[in-house]
Amino acid sequence: MGDSRPVLVLTNVYDVTADVVLRLLAERRVPVARFDPGADLHTDASLTAAYRSGVQRGMLRTSSRELDIARVRSVWVRRPSPYEGPPGLSGQDRRFAAEQSSWGTGGVLASLPGAHYVNHPWNNRAAESKPVQLSVAQRSGFLLPDTLITDDPREARGFIDSTDSGAVYKPLWNTAYRVDGQPHSVWVREVRGHEVTDAVSVCPHMFQVKVGKAFDARVTAVGDRVFGVRIDSPDLDWRRRQNLMTCTPVEVPGAIARAIAAYTVGLGLAYGAFDFAVTSAGDWYFLECNPNGQWAWQPAGTTAAIARALADQLEKGPET
Repeated sequence: MGDSRPVLVLTNVYDVTADVVLRLLAERRVPVARFDPGADLHTDASLTAAYRSGVQRGMLRTSSRELDIARVRSVWVRRPSPYEGPPGLSGQDRRFAAEQSSWGTGGVLASLPGAHYVNHPWNNRAAESKPVQLSVAQRSGFLLPDTLITDDPREARGFIDSTDSGAVYKPLWNTAYRVDGQPHSVWVREVRGHEVTDAVSVCPHMFQVKVGKAFDARVTAVGDRVFGVRIDSPDLDWRRRQNLMTCTPVEVPGAIARAIAAYTVGLGLAYGAFDFAVTSAGDWYFLECNPNGQWAWQPAGTTAAIARALADQLEKGPET
């Protein structure tokens, strides 16, 4: 008899990428519950958890089902909505409700007994930090571009001027930013020493030596499996104009696969989307790892293989 324990998928209603994996789980007759805690708990859902000596129990109730959270097999932390509080509240009350939901609801869903997380939300949070990524990447055996994080304009100018190949600026976090009221993305861009002003002292900035790359590479890691694609783009940051890039499958060198394995173990990740700059000499430079990066934009064969690997992770549940 098959495993009747459900997989809990935490994501928003507009997440079509999750649908690709959910269809596979349905074909395998794996029970699935889809839930968006940041939104659903303000409509028709409720979550209760009880803790007693030696026993943890709880129930998630929606308009269509009741889920015993102690029986959850796996949790896929995909793209849930942020905890923003009930829309009917405003100001201080809404902020209070949002923070209580983040720590309360988020805490319950992050501590389900015996569940396998892809990825655990606290591990995701740590792995999203650029300094953490660089530190773990160093220990994992990756090549890194020389990098400086500073709020000292003199240090920034000195670092940039000392490079032979030039330098780039990267934001440390994709903070929402508006120009004339319109959303504005801050892309990776080349920077010269004379462009650095005293405004750098307002907050930390990240500068890296520019890698003379032949192409970019995205390697998606799911468990112990890796899926590589080569990205050719006219832009320094291929994400800027994705309609101009081309993607083709590429073999992941053994040394890179081993470093990825060390990295994911070091941060407790079951999934990671790694970005590299690859030189004409065949050197792979680690740029970053998004612990919850998108993957369905890749070539059809790669996308299908990643979806199967994710379904395998969720179906197997915790290691015994």
